[in-house]
Amino acid sequence: MQNNILITGGAGFIGSYLADELVKTAGRVVVVDNLSLGREANLSSALKSGKCELVVGDILDKTLLSDVFYKHSFDVVFHLAANSDVASSTANPAIDKDNTFLTTYEVLNAMRIHNVKRIVFASSSAVYGDAGGMPLGEDYAPLLPASHYGAAKLASEAFISSFVENYGFQAWFARFPNVCGGRATHGVLYDFINKLRKNPSELEVLGDGTQRKPYLYVQELVEAMLYIYKHSDAQINLFNIGGVGETSVSEIAEMLVAKLGLSATIRYGSGARGWVGDVPKFAYKLDKLNALGWRAKLSSTEAVSYAIDALIRGA
Repeated sequence: MQNNILITGGAGFIGSYLADELVKTAGRVVVVDNLSLGREANLSSALKSGKCELVVGDILDKTLLSDVFYKHSFDVVFHLAANSDVASSTANPAIDKDNTFLTTYEVLNAMRIHNVKRIVFASSSAVYGDAGGMPLGEDYAPLLPASHYGAAKLASEAFISSFVENYGFQAWFARFPNVCGGRATHGVLYDFINKLRKNPSELEVLGDGTQRKPYLYVQELVEAMLYIYKHSDAQINLFNIGGVGETSVSEIAEMLVAKLGLSATIRYGSGARGWVGDVPKFAYKLDKLNALGWRAKLSSTEAVSYAIDALIRGA
């Protein structure tokens, strides 16, 4: 993959692992991140390669974005910049309107102006909404997101599709599951570890613990994302990405307490939803991705176990 690549949100949890991988084969990787959740330290390895540049700034700053596109001749944009704390926008929906949808629009418009035609978009299982836990394929409809985050991701997919039609773009949509691993700054594993460090004798769980979702280790997600980009070549390439099976919140809580060597009491809440907009049970169909030739090596529960270990040791 000898080309020049822009990663938006590339200093964050997933973006930094993507940068680590891309510097191995790309001509040049430019990361734009406002460091609201991302960290420069996440890019230490990529920056040391001499093939990665970090631009600290906001995607919604049109002058900054224009300057980045003007200075570099990009072959493809990996667009990961978004609000990554899904529950936070319930109190303030503008968070996802601005940070998840408008960032996509501004990137697309900059691509149009500077004649960059290829975009790989980090989408989400949240676009599907609550389907009661039935396994969902890419052709599932109607898409009725339960969270503002899911709505903003779906609106982003729609705008990317219209740019494909109007301006000859080519797009890859990677619909992520729950992603876990080192460098995480949010999510159930991260929250549980912080709670137990503050109070080792008790773990409070939002919801009744029956929430059950697929988890994928971050390095495998990046591997799948790049595999899709390299091996599918339609104008719009849409894929669910996931591993094998799902893992419940109660299983995660019990695993964490055991791995930390604690005898903490796990106190569950009531109801299946952990927060407003949560989808309590979710499962993917992965036939399309598997037919393309990619399968995860780790099961959902193995991915959670690896991620807990990485987060505990601060990796």
